Amino acid sequence: MIDWDGLVIGPCVADVFGEPVTYTYASGAPIQITGVFDAQYAEVDLADGQPVTSFRPVLGVQVAQFPLAPAQGDTLLIQRTAQTFVVKEVRPDGHGAAKLLLNLAA
Repeated sequence: MIDWDGLVIGPCVADVFGEPVTYTYASGAPIQITGVFDAQYAEVDLADGQPVTSFRPVLGVQVAQFPLAPAQGDTLLIQRTAQTFVVKEVRPDGHGAAKLLLNLAA
């Protein structure tokens, strides 16, 4: 059995591709995490049988960094860009990582 969280996700997010993020729960408690930010994540859906590609910001995270599970409505600040986003959807992968689909905060 492969320890995806310890051998793959943790090192990739924390040591190789990640960047500092301030994550704030809807309850108001901020924490510091490391995430892999992608401003133009491509997602393909079908509409009337035709593929439709949309682009949205997403943050890849290691779920073990969170004392409470990330949730819709939480916010985060990408420190490098000083942009704040609202979590629209949380998509765990079952191996210890999750994609946080984001909307730019107004």
